[in-house]
Order: sequence, then structure tokens, then C-alpha cells
Amino acid sequence: MRLLIKQFFLFLMVSGLYAQVQEEVNPPSHIKTVIFKGPTEDQFPIIQLGESMTLEFDDLTASEQDYYYKIVHCDYDWTPSQLLKSQYLVGMDNQRIIDYENSYTTLQPYSNYKLTIPNQNVGLRVSGNYLLEIYNMHGELQFSRRFLVYKDLVGVGGTVKRSRDFNFLNEKQVIQFRINTAGFPVVNPKKEVKVAVIQNHFWPTALNNVQPQFTLGTELVYKYDQETSFYGGNEFLNFDTKDLRSPTFAISKIEFKDLYHHYLFTNHYRHDQPYTYFPDINGDFVIHTLQGEDVSREAEYSKVHFSLPYTNEIGLDKVYIFGKFNNYSLEEENLMTFNEDNGKMEATLSMKQGFYNYKYVVERADGVVDLNHVGGNFHFTENNYLILVYYRNFGELFDSIIGIGSVNSRTISN
Repeated sequence: MRLLIKQFFLFLMVSGLYAQVQEEVNPPSHIKTVIFKGPTEDQFPIIQLGESMTLEFDDLTASEQDYYYKIVHCDYDWTPSQLLKSQYLVGMDNQRIIDYENSYTTLQPYSNYKLTIPNQNVGLRVSGNYLLEIYNMHGELQFSRRFLVYKDLVGVGGTVKRSRDFNFLNEKQVIQFRINTAGFPVVNPKKEVKVAVIQNHFWPTALNNVQPQFTLGTELVYKYDQETSFYGGNEFLNFDTKDLRSPTFAISKIEFKDLYHHYLFTNHYRHDQPYTYFPDINGDFVIHTLQGEDVSREAEYSKVHFSLPYTNEIGLDKVYIFGKFNNYSLEEENLMTFNEDNGKMEATLSMKQGFYNYKYVVERADGVVDLNHVGGNFHFTENNYLILVYYRNFGELFDSIIGIGSVNSRTISN
């Protein structure tokens, strides 16, 4: 018995030590246009406990394959929590997605799948970080997406300021905020409360483990400068293909081959240009079409051609096109190649009709990714910031989310 107890505790220690961070997995090339949203238009579900969210994606094989979903509850650091499935789910996951239809009158055939959570099979019991995983009929993970569930128990308010660091005065934005815990018992905020700040729902640059600078009555005050600063970046580039046959301001020409081909005007480097404001949706995309009413089934896929002048600064570095449409991935599919005939970096992507934001990023030879080498950094840039407040009382098994706040840099001040 003593040996069994020792082995049991050894198992707990090893499993905790090697708990892996649950990163998002991007889908294979035949799965496109993954749309995942809650009650708002932002394609990153942030829902109150009890609200619903919807996942939608296309399978270009159009073979009506079976797909299944699983839900994983995670702690603040995105490692799996210690909760059993029965402790965070009502009902059961690992169910087949039964809502799917084939495309209608499209040149590119595809099957469109939809999943709503909660549904008749499964619901959520607790708040916190979650991961939704999609598997094929062979039990192979196809892709996964993060989502957040919260309870509105504390108030969060914030502002965006210019950096006080003279070196980044015109490049960075600083998020300062307060958490009002009135009515919610917080005994030791430095141990019980954790905060994450995310720019434009982009997890790789999120700031974590931000400690309160001081406490003022029932308020936790975070009035930092460098500790809560982000590079401003630049407004995303965009194009619109809702009308297959009509060029817009970003499309130079349209050709029809096997599919429609949309050739975008060549983009240019903006890091050394004055900042120019034009509205964007902070990297997101919206599917729509003028050729049908049901955008999920009738929107067409087209080949979109991107180009960027090659410069000596790029050298042998890799240049990628990314946005929410490909979940900001750096993969072979969206890697640009050098065209010796015109001296440009080029890439062609298969994309469903709609309005898209995108940008160019550079991956250096040493593996460092420069998000803003092409676009530049400006403190004027319009960005949205999400403030997440996590809470774990002594003895609890998971991190709950007790409040969220959102601020936008349109109102940036000195």
C-alpha cells in the first residue's frame, strides 16, 4: 500500500511537471475559413457563462467527412487544469458535428460545418480558459482554437497612454487600468489575482503575470509604463472580394481560369513613411458575397495574388502573409517567394469571398519574427486591448475569470 501511495504521488508530480501549454493547432490545407465567434463580431469567442458561441469551417474535399469535437479546460497559463470533464462540462463532448451542408453552385466545391456550444449534448459549468479541438473520423487532431468564459464579478476600467520612454515615444502604447473588487472578497490580491493583457486577440504578444502596482481601497491599480506597453504596429492592409467580377481599390485586375484570380496592387513598405489612418478590423475578416444569399454555402473561393517589392534588408529572411484568416500562422502555404522577373516577393492564397485584413511579417534567419518590419510602429495606430482578470482562491483547483475589460487606442493620451 505504501508503495502504491508513493507511485500515485510520483505520478501527480510528473504529470504536473510536464503539463503542456495548449497552443492552437492550425488545420491542414483542405480545411479553410475557420470562423469562431461569440455574441460579438470579433472572431475570438469571449462569452459569459451561459452564452453561446459558434464554430464554422469549410472542407474543400467536399466528401462529407465526419468531424468530432472535444473541449479542454485550462488554467491561466494554458496548461490543462486539474478538473475532471464532469466538473467543467454538463453532458459529454467527443460528439460528431451533425450540422453540415455542401456548397451550392460554386466553382470550388466544399462542405460547410457548423457547431454551436452549448448544445443538446454539452454545456459549460465553470469560467476560465478553454480549448476546442476538432478531430477527424480517424481520431486525428485537425485543428484547435482557444476561447474564454467569464463571470462578470469585478469591474475593469482602463486607458491607453503614450509611452514615457523617450526611445519608444512614437512607437509604443501603454495600457493602464484598475480592477474594482467591491462586493467580491479578495484577501491577497498578489497571490489570488492574475491579469493578462492582449492586443487585438493575438496571444503570442500577450502580457502575463502583471502584478498590481498598489491597492487603493477596493481597487487594484496597474499604472505601469514599460511593464504594460505594446508596440503600436500599423493599420492592417485590406481587400474585398465580395463581388467576384468587379475590382475594388485594392484589386488591380481579375482573371478567370479554373477559379477567379484576384491580383492585388503591389504593397509597399510603410515603416519609413508617415502614419496614415484608414479604418481596419484589427486583423479580422468577414465572409460575404454579392453572388448569393447564404454566405456559408454560396460564397466562392478565389485565388488571391499578393506582391511586395524585394529589398536588400530582407536578404534571405522569410516573408509571410498573415491575419486572422489563417490564424496568424507562419507556414509554407503563406510564405512568399522571390520572382526574378519582376524583383518582387509573391504568394497566392485560396480565400473565400469577403473582406480581409492582412499584414506582412518577416522571420529572420535566427528564427526571430519581426511583426512590424514592413508596416512600422506608430503610437497613433488604432488597436483594441483586452484585459482578463483571473482568480484562484486558496485550495481551489482551477483559475476562473471574474472580469474582463476592453480599451481602444483611439482615445490615446499623453
